[in-house]
Amino acid sequence: MNILRGWLLALTLLASGVGHAALSLALEGDALDSGQRQASLDLLNEAVAALPPRLLQGLDRRVAVRWREMPRQVYGRAGRFTGIELNAALLPALSDGSAARASSGRSHGTLRRELLATLVHELAHLYDRARLWPAAERRQLQRCRRLAASLGPVGQPADCRGQAARRFTLSDDPYLLDLAGWPQRVGSRGQRERDNAQLARSPDVYELRNPREYVAVNLEYFLLDPGYACRRPSLARYFRAHFAWTPPHSQPCANGYAYLNAGRDFARQPLASLDPERVYQVDYLLAEANQAWASRWGHSMLRLVICAPGRPRGPACRLDLDQHLVLSYRAFVGDLQLSTWDGLTGAYPSRLFVLPLAQVIEEYTKVELRSLASVPLKLERAQLEALVTRAAEQHWSYDGDYYFIANNCAVETLKLLRSGIQTPALQAFDSILPNGLLDGLVARGLAEPSVLDNPREALRLGYRFDSFRERYQAMFKVLGERLPISQRRVEDWLQLPAAERRAWFARADLRASAALLLLEQAALRRQLLLAQDQLKQRYLGEPGSAEPSLQRAGGALQQILANSGFLSRPAELLDGGYGLPQAGEWQRLQTESQARQQQLRRLSDDLDREVRQLLEPALLAELQAAEANLGELRSRLRALHEAGGGLQLP
Repeated sequence: MNILRGWLLALTLLASGVGHAALSLALEGDALDSGQRQASLDLLNEAVAALPPRLLQGLDRRVAVRWREMPRQVYGRAGRFTGIELNAALLPALSDGSAARASSGRSHGTLRRELLATLVHELAHLYDRARLWPAAERRQLQRCRRLAASLGPVGQPADCRGQAARRFTLSDDPYLLDLAGWPQRVGSRGQRERDNAQLARSPDVYELRNPREYVAVNLEYFLLDPGYACRRPSLARYFRAHFAWTPPHSQPCANGYAYLNAGRDFARQPLASLDPERVYQVDYLLAEANQAWASRWGHSMLRLVICAPGRPRGPACRLDLDQHLVLSYRAFVGDLQLSTWDGLTGAYPSRLFVLPLAQVIEEYTKVELRSLASVPLKLERAQLEALVTRAAEQHWSYDGDYYFIANNCAVETLKLLRSGIQTPALQAFDSILPNGLLDGLVARGLAEPSVLDNPREALRLGYRFDSFRERYQAMFKVLGERLPISQRRVEDWLQLPAAERRAWFARADLRASAALLLLEQAALRRQLLLAQDQLKQRYLGEPGSAEPSLQRAGGALQQILANSGFLSRPAELLDGGYGLPQAGEWQRLQTESQARQQQLRRLSDDLDREVRQLLEPALLAELQAAEANLGELRSRLRALHEAGGGLQLP
């Protein structure tokens, strides 16, 4: 009797279809036995139960499902008939229950979960296409066309297209395309990039094939993976808003996002956690231009103003400079050579580096002699946290190509802002210049430039960081007032050989000696930059040198480059998983990143011992002479100070 009731239930479900609201999944297949039919209907029921109400209502149709012979690696597909086909080779395992235990070798785990995901995937495609014309409007359009056909050519209405309004599908929604990795191409009036550069930490590389597959794959995980909202929070937020619904099985997420600090201090543990709750503001950080060809339009970055632990969010957080981070899209130059041609043709990977603010300030103001302007973005709290979240996702997934013109730091930063804060003001905006991007943000009311109006206050409050060039020029002016030097610009003084600068030391009083010390520090930094550039050229020119010192230094340098890539592409530290790393992956991340960092520290120490042997004798001698000058000036200043000058040493 129980068997009979089971047959009657199966026949009833078969006749009416498995469904809810407007969607009906109808199992087809007269050759199925009772066990196969019941297992199939259970699978269909589970798929329908996983769908959001809005999706069910949007699919107002009967969808046939059948089993069919197909290649073993294929689980299912949308059939040539109007329905879904599943691989018949998997039916025996589904009906005897072993599919729930057998590993699929794929990301969903078991054979049964893969079959369930396949149903959801194909239904997502149907829903995505159905979004072109909402149901009521689609029926109105069909009536118009039938009427036009019955009237014939003479009485045919001019156009039925006005009877229904097209809506975006999911896969051509501009905001979803920004999140998915098909951003607007610069200067193309809304056209999208053809290739998806969010290559790392993907749940299924099939999602990168096109936006339609991206939507279908991600709806699988949004509906079936309890951890999806923690791994891809921006997309989960998008789907929740679209469906006005949250999957009931979603897991709670940790407060912070893992990231790797790409600072040059190899003694520190690079793995850290970024909590959006502690971010008080986000600034557009502009490194002003200099005369170098690659830097003549400035450099675009974002500054995260992070509050110290325990400090409430507020203006005081702007003084917690040791906590602030900088998001900087940079070309990852793995061959030591920044080539003009390679930069134009996209030979360099473009990655999102997370750097300590102090290092960025030193790099630009002291070494490159470029000022920094830090302009707060005018964001609502939800936009700010969404932007921080999006940056963390890009840090783990993005590995694009860097073009100096078409995909430079300004373009990459604009793409991050578009996908992070979701404002119509940025959709039609293009800029390939860092200063142009700032001007555009100001014009659209998204940045507050008035913080720079009072230069003294801007410096005091950390909205501006002046180039040390002004300080060096001020010291040079002191020098010119006390010594009869012939140079008129600080740059001319710094280009003098170290021996010529040293000739003036004995004639300098206490104040002039203090100025000379600061200028000599600048000269040493300049020599180090020249040495770095020569090191690149000589290493590239003599990679196979038989000289042992060159081999050792070159080997250490090569290993540093090979091993430091993980700081900008942290996904390479993990196998498996997708999206943002979760608690179960933290220990592996900590172990791997610490081991890599320790190796970098050893290599850096080796390089420090060997690198000078790579320099040409003339440059090495000049570098050593600059260091000797510093030592001599410090000794002279101490002597003058002890003699009663009383001036504090710089």
